[in-house]
Amino acid sequence: MAASAQTAARSPIAGLYVLTPELADSGALVARVAAAIAGGAGVVQYRNKLGAAALRREQAHAVRALCRAQRVIFIVNDDVDLAREVAADGVHLGQDDGEMTLARQALGEHAIIGASCYDSLDAAERAVAAGASYIAFGSFFASRVKPQAIRAPLSVLTTAKARWDVPVVAIGGITVANAPTLIAAGADALAVISAVFDEADIAAAAEAFALAFAPRAPVMPAGLRVAN
Repeated sequence: MAASAQTAARSPIAGLYVLTPELADSGALVARVAAAIAGGAGVVQYRNKLGAAALRREQAHAVRALCRAQRVIFIVNDDVDLAREVAADGVHLGQDDGEMTLARQALGEHAIIGASCYDSLDAAERAVAAGASYIAFGSFFASRVKPQAIRAPLSVLTTAKARWDVPVVAIGGITVANAPTLIAAGADALAVISAVFDEADIAAAAEAFALAFAPRAPVMPAGLRVAN
């Protein structure tokens, strides 16, 4: 596998990676994120496209504090300046969210910087070369959050996993039912919003995703007994 010379160590991005819903109530947001973490989310991305700057700062600080207390990775979507202000673990950049190298300079060599690559292995190649900590592909399925998103084939996960030594993240319309297909194709992490935060029991929904990554115990052939 080829790794970027600018990536000092393998990113710890793995398992359930939740993206926060758009909420104006900061207390409710923190409570929902806490439930997702209790269920097994190992990465939280703060994503708020509509809120005012003051609200986004307030919420980012609050969710960052929760993630730090729970030893969970905290990523800020799009905004390098906000990520730096709240001492986030890193930032996730889309196609139009700025240069990877500038984000690295702003956040430091140990920051986790993710890149949206949509359905493009060429975009992933450029991101890894520029020092991306992980690469994200999708949408793989129809998404209520981004109904017009580019659809990606499962093959990009398999190819990316074989080609680069950085975690591969799948996003877009992911449910507990289709999660195993993505994991089998090569996804190290699944980025989820609706299938966790739209559920009545957020912790249980998160746990179901976390269990999808758990190794299955070997099935013992019928008639075989374990010696005492």
